[in-house]
Amino acid sequence: MILRIGTRGSKLALRQSEWVKEKTEAEHPGLRVDLVRIKTTGDKILDAPLSRVGGKGLFVKEIEDALLEEKVDLAVHSMKDVPAALPDGLLLAAFPEREDPLDALISAEGWTLDQLPGRARVGTSSLRRGAQLLHIRPDLKLVPLRGNVDTRLRKLESGELHAIILAAAGLKRLGLSARITQVIPLQQILPAVGQGALGLEARRDDAETLALLRFLNHEPTELAVSAERAFLKELEGGCQVPIAGFASLNGTHLHLRGMVAALDGTKVIADDVTGEKGQSEAMGTHLARRLLDAGADEILSLAYGR
Repeated sequence: MILRIGTRGSKLALRQSEWVKEKTEAEHPGLRVDLVRIKTTGDKILDAPLSRVGGKGLFVKEIEDALLEEKVDLAVHSMKDVPAALPDGLLLAAFPEREDPLDALISAEGWTLDQLPGRARVGTSSLRRGAQLLHIRPDLKLVPLRGNVDTRLRKLESGELHAIILAAAGLKRLGLSARITQVIPLQQILPAVGQGALGLEARRDDAETLALLRFLNHEPTELAVSAERAFLKELEGGCQVPIAGFASLNGTHLHLRGMVAALDGTKVIADDVTGEKGQSEAMGTHLARRLLDAGADEILSLAYGR
């Protein structure tokens, strides 16, 4: 039997898909797993911030189309790239154990976030990171940054930037942990919904593939990500507004913190909830409504031009 994984062609995406391939072939002797590279809209447009490109699923749509057309059997996504609502006929079949969910600062001089000098140039492609950075360090100068990890590191090394911020998970999966100057605490920058987690997407009616993938599912990761995604879905979140959410499981209790911020960081609305793990999605929805009632609706309306 052959299992075809649809994947982006970036070094990180391939590393993540190779990991799933190795684990699946080891678990199921006789199964062959092939990688099928697919170029997404987000891969094609590199000269503009994603928030200006607009739309959802910029890094997943073409792969999901290939799934629905049965050109591939499985997609391996970074969950922070996956919209809150999936296309009809598809589901997230498994969530492997989550890697580090936090953001990482890489500084040319070895400075931490607190040590960066005034007006330091910090590269980031994320409105979420930018808004939280400006909230705690309004003196910093944010510089839009696109491209793969190697491209971003080269811009730092060229002297154009004093520091860049990337997901710690991607750096660790690429064997670049030594480049991290500081893993930024949750109290300073809350991560993106699903950050650090992988999601394996398949066709809802493909029972054989769903059964093959079951061994890779990590329940604490599944519960945490489901709470975060319910939070995002209730907010109708897109890439035009800074939204962050992170959940963690402690025994049978799940803790979820969420945030919505103004683009310039002057207004940040955050709150958290704790509940039983079986209520993960309800917790996400409840927290989103609390933030909306606290003023997040005004921020979202302004961001989306409503």
